[in-house]
Amino acid sequence: MTKKRNRTRPLLSFQERLSNFAQEARSAAKNLPPSAERSDLLQKARDGEAAAKIERWLSSPGLLDTNEGLRAPKRDEIG
Repeated sequence: MTKKRNRTRPLLSFQERLSNFAQEARSAAKNLPPSAERSDLLQKARDGEAAAKIERWLSSPGLLDTNEGLRAPKRDEIG
């Protein structure tokens, strides 16, 4: 008999979780003196913000072109 996987959905969207992660990392870094640990937290916050931006871009309706599948955005579409 196979064990059934627990498939629960997260309460927050992926975008919200990325945003919360970046905010928490920034606030934790704000309480630290300049150090390697603080730099690491700030880098993680920047990484979370970049991931959120990429996720927004990938889920945008302008990314899909029904005739050709995925397409790269035009310069003026990147924000």
